[in-house]
Amino acid sequence: MPKILVIDDDRDMCLLLNRFLTRKNYEVAEIYSGKKALEYLENNEAPDLILSDFRLEDMDGSVLLKKVKSKYPDLPVIIITGYSDIKTAVTVMKSGAFDYIVKPLLPDEILTTIQKALAIQDNSQSDGQATSFSDKSTAKSHNFKISQPTEEYVFGNTAPFRKLLHQITLVAPTNYSVIIYGESGSGKEVIAQEIHKHSKRSNHPFVAIDCGALSKELAGSELFGHEKGSFTSAIAQKTGSFELANGGTIFLDEVANLSYDIQVSLLRVTQERKMRRVGGVKDIDLDVRIIIASNENLWDKTKSGKFREDLYHRFNEFCIDVPPLRERKEDIMLFANHFLGQANAELEKNIKGFSKEVEEIFSRYVWPGNLRELRNVVKRATLLCEGAWIEARYLPFEISNYKKLQFESNIEPAADTSMDSPGLMETRIPEQTHQVTNLKAAAIDKEYELIVETLKKCNYNKSKAAKILNIDRKTIYNKLKQYQLNHN
Repeated sequence: MPKILVIDDDRDMCLLLNRFLTRKNYEVAEIYSGKKALEYLENNEAPDLILSDFRLEDMDGSVLLKKVKSKYPDLPVIIITGYSDIKTAVTVMKSGAFDYIVKPLLPDEILTTIQKALAIQDNSQSDGQATSFSDKSTAKSHNFKISQPTEEYVFGNTAPFRKLLHQITLVAPTNYSVIIYGESGSGKEVIAQEIHKHSKRSNHPFVAIDCGALSKELAGSELFGHEKGSFTSAIAQKTGSFELANGGTIFLDEVANLSYDIQVSLLRVTQERKMRRVGGVKDIDLDVRIIIASNENLWDKTKSGKFREDLYHRFNEFCIDVPPLRERKEDIMLFANHFLGQANAELEKNIKGFSKEVEEIFSRYVWPGNLRELRNVVKRATLLCEGAWIEARYLPFEISNYKKLQFESNIEPAADTSMDSPGLMETRIPEQTHQVTNLKAAAIDKEYELIVETLKKCNYNKSKAAKILNIDRKTIYNKLKQYQLNHN
């Protein structure tokens, strides 16, 4: 049973955390001061994790963290902090904290963060991949993240990825703004983190923003912060993501989703390296490297008037194209085995690998969701697998039957060759090329096509498909078996 040391001078908070974590099968020790916590660590076996409030009566959280890390460098420490202390928490994370949790505390967030920390602690004690990337960081606040490597991310071995690695090595030491193009799930944020990690700013924050998740009303506040009372719900001053990233790197994912007004504000930031909080009157000097990402060609966006041309030219100092997974099939099993290792650790399983049939299925599938889709497929299959090897019956219907359903990829290249177009995945059943002379066979063919098309429309939900076809669920399963389509 993992042991957690809770450090907080609020005894009621300690009691609540103790009760909650005990119910979740953790052993909990409570300490009410920084000094007592250090004495506990000196005289007792180290816990598996520390959960500590940042503001203790007798000791600052950063001081406690440094002393803990000097004795136990691999011991994960999670900091509890108020929203107003987020900027300080970023500094604490640079000192070695695994993560921080913002008050008011949410049970699910606490539990998820603890589970991640303990899983990564276990992974760090096992053999890792020889060549790797730092994976995505843990989410903070609403829509931004502070870089804190939590997993190892395998680096591909194909020619396109070797070219990509060369580009990263080339641009990382500079202060150039970078545009990263790539399809959804292709690892654009990972590339941005890798650029930051190899830059002169690596000891400063990396802040990632999902621009697609920012509403038009709150985008300015999230990016640039706001002053207390600047609008109705502004009950306290807020530090924006640009200010949090000062000295480091800010990553704007799907930047084309930002409104025209916010694009105007971004132009000022890129030109003058100054910003002003919403409702503020004072300019704040910025020293931030900007990396942006898009799955659409931004130059085409400027032509349609959806993205400012002057802002595009400010960002376009260097451009990187991330190749989709279907163009580097040699990497598929490398990533699949890596994701299997992660899933084994998370689910406490010991699955050895993939059957030859699964490897063939993975190789011929087009992976429209790229690495994100591959990871989710492997995680699902690992959860369902009851043996030592992942077999085809543990894969989603549309993937295990990809060849039988005769999916076809119709990738349209972009007019501008500076990026690969995401393309549209078109799925269809080809027309019959042979002459049907048997009435019963013709009826079966039509029945097959109707069932498959209905399944596709229902996203392969067999219950919904059966309802649309006015048959029961058992019948559709029998039909799938008749057509030799795997329906597990």
